[in-house]
Amino acid sequence: MLAARRLPGLAARTSSVAAAAASPAVPHPAIRIAASRATLVTQSPPSPPRQALAFPCVDRLDERQRALEQGPEPMYEKVVQGYEVFETSEPLEMRLGGRLDGFRIAYETWGTLNAARDNVVLLHTGLSASSHARSHAKNPHPGWWESFIGPGLSIDTNKFFVICTNVIGGCYGSTGPSSPDPSDGKPYATRFPILTIFDMVNAQFKLLDSLGIRRLHASVGSSMGGMQSLAAAAMFPDRVGKLVTISAAARSHPYSIAMRFAQRQVLMTDPNWNRGFYYSGVFPHVGMKLARQIATITYRSGPEWERRFGRIRADPSAYPTFCADFLIETYLDHQSEKFCLTYDPNSLLYISKAMDMFDMSQLATRQDAPVDAASSAGGPATWEGTLKALTAGMSTIQMPVLVLGAQSDILFPIWQQKEIADTLKRAGNSKVSYYELDALYGHDTFLVDQVNVGSAVKGHLEIA
Repeated sequence: MLAARRLPGLAARTSSVAAAAASPAVPHPAIRIAASRATLVTQSPPSPPRQALAFPCVDRLDERQRALEQGPEPMYEKVVQGYEVFETSEPLEMRLGGRLDGFRIAYETWGTLNAARDNVVLLHTGLSASSHARSHAKNPHPGWWESFIGPGLSIDTNKFFVICTNVIGGCYGSTGPSSPDPSDGKPYATRFPILTIFDMVNAQFKLLDSLGIRRLHASVGSSMGGMQSLAAAAMFPDRVGKLVTISAAARSHPYSIAMRFAQRQVLMTDPNWNRGFYYSGVFPHVGMKLARQIATITYRSGPEWERRFGRIRADPSAYPTFCADFLIETYLDHQSEKFCLTYDPNSLLYISKAMDMFDMSQLATRQDAPVDAASSAGGPATWEGTLKALTAGMSTIQMPVLVLGAQSDILFPIWQQKEIADTLKRAGNSKVSYYELDALYGHDTFLVDQVNVGSAVKGHLEIA
């Protein structure tokens, strides 16, 4: 009979199992560690409540809001002083309907008007600029084009009589939404009629009529002012000797329209805007400030800001916050705060909308430029039809023209300057000078680059 085989180690393992069964239970080492950690957690003191981030920028806005509630809204017409006023009871019929039963235009002049009254340069402003382009005895503060106007400068006041106006719809002395409506003496607010660039120019030429000026040596403008200078030359070709348009457009393009739309939206969502009727209440400070921040982003260029600010923080040792932290953010905050209490929000709405709707093809007659059937029905127009209408609308501009633009401009990109020049040439104008400036300053190049912009303007105005 065969004996049972015993596997090696079986007896040792069997005895170990028996011993374990007979002794008290001992946890596995991993279980003991977990239990120990659990004990430590339950014995630790509770964490202190988490602290919310600080928002000093919001606190400042709240403080400014409370201050505005205690006092009157800003007085826009006190921002700029020392201007002359042209006032008429003659109605101004608006291109899109509506009318003003009389209006005022604030204007300032430099230089001397000659006996023939034909050495006049009409200077058109950008969206928010006043008539104060240069200092003078009645207002010694520097103007917005101070270094370009004066004896021997780009617009030489030894030779030319310069006139600059605050546009209709503005708030620096000319009739606008903040002006009293003759029907009841209260501010127009959003009862003011929708206006166009062409309405602004019509009002300016009524001022010229009152001064006995039948012909301009030149119509000069930058940004929205360039739109006005184009419109003036097309609407009154027999009264404009030369044309200068800088960083402008023959028609607004979707990007610029979108940016101005965003500005208007943030402004109108401020509860204090009150559908435009805030003149007897609280000023919409927050909405206006945010709108200006959006605008400022479009005025300069990324390369310039990279050079000026980089990624530098105002205080590198501070804990990051959602308020102004990087230097570029502090710049936007400062610029918007400085602007927002010195300009009427309703003027921003009306004038920016006028820029959106600007299109020189609107001056074309139906015979000159028949509109596509699709376009007249609200559909997209063909490129050929659009080009034909634009050319027809600018066909009366046959005087010498200077077109300037900056390659870094994102608001009025360089292709729009080229479109102006190409369209004028296509319309038969052989006296078009076109220059692209390689400048870092974006749209604001016309305010900053005195050497290149100033030299080009001076040369064009003084060439026979």
